[in-house]
Order: sequence, then C-alpha cells, then structure tokens
Amino acid sequence: MRLDLTERVALVTGAGRGIGRAIALTLASAGATVIVNYHKNSSTAESTVAAVAANGATAQAIQADVSSTEDVERMFKTILNSYGRLDILVNNAGITRDTLLLRMKEEDFDAVIQTNLRSVYLCAKAALRPMTKQRAGRIINITSVVGLTGNAGQANYAAAKAGIIGFTKSAAREMASRNITVNAVAPGFIETELTDVLRDETRATVLESIPLGRLGQPQDVAGLVCFLASDAAAYITGQTFSVDGGMVM
Repeated sequence: MRLDLTERVALVTGAGRGIGRAIALTLASAGATVIVNYHKNSSTAESTVAAVAANGATAQAIQADVSSTEDVERMFKTILNSYGRLDILVNNAGITRDTLLLRMKEEDFDAVIQTNLRSVYLCAKAALRPMTKQRAGRIINITSVVGLTGNAGQANYAAAKAGIIGFTKSAAREMASRNITVNAVAPGFIETELTDVLRDETRATVLESIPLGRLGQPQDVAGLVCFLASDAAAYITGQTFSVDGGMVM
C-alpha cells in the first residue's frame, strides 16, 4: 500500500535532525509539501530542506520557538499566507534536562514543560483554525514511552510526555466531529544523537529490556507517522502507539 499525501501541506516541529528529520523526509516522499520548523540550528533545518528537494519534493524551513505564542502565531501566518492551508501537524520538538528530582532546578522543570508540552498546545490550537475551516486534518503528537512508564532522572520529561497523551485524547474528542484526527506516537529507544551518548553498559541494559533486541531507527517512527497522516488512518483517533521493539508491552 502506497500512502499518498499529494497536495497536502505538513508542518513538522523540530525537524532539523533525528526523528523529526526522518518524519519530514517520509512525508515528503509520500507527496506532501513539508514545513521544516527549527528553533536555533538553521543549518540542520536547511539540510533537511535540501534532502527533501533532492528527492523532488517541496520543503521550506521556518524558524520559531514553538513554546512562544508570538513565534507560533508568526509561523502559522507565514504558512497560511504561502500555502493557504495546513493538512498535517506533527508536534515533534522536544528537549531534555535530566537529573534526579531532588537536584532538579525549577528552571529545568519549566523549560522541559514549556518546550515539550506547551508547544503541543500552542501549535495544535493554531492548526485547528485552518483544519476546522477545511473540515479535515491530521495532528500527530510525538510523546515517549517514558510518558507511559516514567523514568528515574526524568520527572520533568515524563510529566510533559504523559501530558501529551492526555492532551491527545481530549483534543481527539473535541475535534472528531470536524473530521480532524489526533493521535500520539510514543517512541522507545531510537538511534539518534540522544542515544549516541549512552555508555556501553547503559546501552547493554537497555537492549536487554527490548524483546526485539535492538534500538529503533528514526524511520521506524516516521513510517507510522506517515500512515497516521494518510487517508488510510481516517478511522483512527485518540490513540497512543508505542514504537519501542516491545519494551513496554
């Protein structure tokens, strides 16, 4: 089955590298025009845009801090002025500020909540305006298995990612009558820059917890996101899908 996103416009936040980059490339390969959002690193975003263009598709990089109301409003105004519509939103942007709760500074807790959870609220709210007018849309929120299980040293990250799951369910209930689906994808340990820094003993422990015996690839997540963005997933909403090699089943 080939997923066809021709003439769809997609926004992927935090799409300069890792999972976000893979999602942007996969949506573009299915025919979508892709907006590559980034906060600070323009070179990685432009690299994603160039990779999309090399495959014959269309992409545009737009800088915005997705935890900022003003930046999000500016980004969506630019998208709608340029393309006149938005069909797919992938809320992928996220950061970590890991430390044990007793040592966690308030600013580290707040920063993770702002970037990982507030951004989902701001971008989804902004996307609902054009999607409601179109009476069609797909919102896919990238959460994490940590939002399902918790993880020592990541109370802030787990809180944000668990919040995304609850937000997804509530938004899905609100928007179903308008033919807008809202789903979440919860990656496990995926081969990205974040997992490259794992110590050998930590990596070995992680692998022991994964029935499939390997870390995932960004494409493992991107393929599911592309499916959820397509017409093939029209009857799926309010769900959270783990992509974790069976780690939390």
